[in-house]
Amino acid sequence: MKITFEDIRANEAVQTYIKKADESLTALGYTEHSFPHVMKVAKTASDILLQLGYSEREAELARIAGYLHDIGNVINRVDHAQSGAVMAFRILDNMGADPEDIATIITAIGNHDESTAFPVNAVAAALILADKTDVRYTRVRNQAISNFDIHDRVNYSVKESEVKIQKDSHLELRLVIDTQMCAVMDYFEIFLNRMILCRKAAEKLGLEFWLVINGQRLI
Repeated sequence: MKITFEDIRANEAVQTYIKKADESLTALGYTEHSFPHVMKVAKTASDILLQLGYSEREAELARIAGYLHDIGNVINRVDHAQSGAVMAFRILDNMGADPEDIATIITAIGNHDESTAFPVNAVAAALILADKTDVRYTRVRNQAISNFDIHDRVNYSVKESEVKIQKDSHLELRLVIDTQMCAVMDYFEIFLNRMILCRKAAEKLGLEFWLVINGQRLI
């Protein structure tokens, strides 16, 4: 059976796991990981593959992986990529999904967290790029600016964020940040490993990865 993205979105268990996972992260003080995040990651991952000429099915698998990628946080933030992959396997298997599709999706989910990630295939690479480039002020839930930690400051400082594949074969993350809220070096302090991973993921797709902040290319 060819499971579709809409099948996954309509699944009540999936909706519950996303909601409860985000509740856990809220309690731990993390930025938003709920439906706005997973929908954005799903769309970006799909769009990347479509722009590069991958098939509609591969793009849909990336969209499904993007939507499911953070459900493991309902168990624990530690190793959430691996636990999320196991959860996704059970969900997809119970829905009668094709084993090859399941394998592609859970491989991508299990390889998206920077502590253990590697772009082992195109879907995994697209998921990594989509997830690690979702930096924006709307993900900050702490309303007290005086109590912001560095993650809050970095995300809150990002006023514009765009991921785009350029004609000269590079994928560009273009940010406009408020440097009064966050210095550029603060961004690198917490996101350097993510940007290195993005470079590896882009290379898997035959692209260079560029980070442009306030009009200046930094990577």
